[in-house]
Amino acid sequence: MDFTAIIKKGEKQFVALCPELDVVSQGYTVEESLKNLKEAVELYIEEMGVPEGATSKETIVASFEVKQ
Repeated sequence: MDFTAIIKKGEKQFVALCPELDVVSQGYTVEESLKNLKEAVELYIEEMGVPEGATSKETIVASFEVKQ
């Protein structure tokens, strides 16, 4: 199964989000945060199963700016 990972730099660690399942993890490097997210997603699926439509290939990740 393929999922999306959105990784952002936090204050001290990188935070990784899987938007399809709303699962978050973190790590001190991008690689570590992604590894930890994969483990968290595996545990989520083991406990909760995969929600219908969660593995849709139609996921779009976009970035945009809002002026303040």
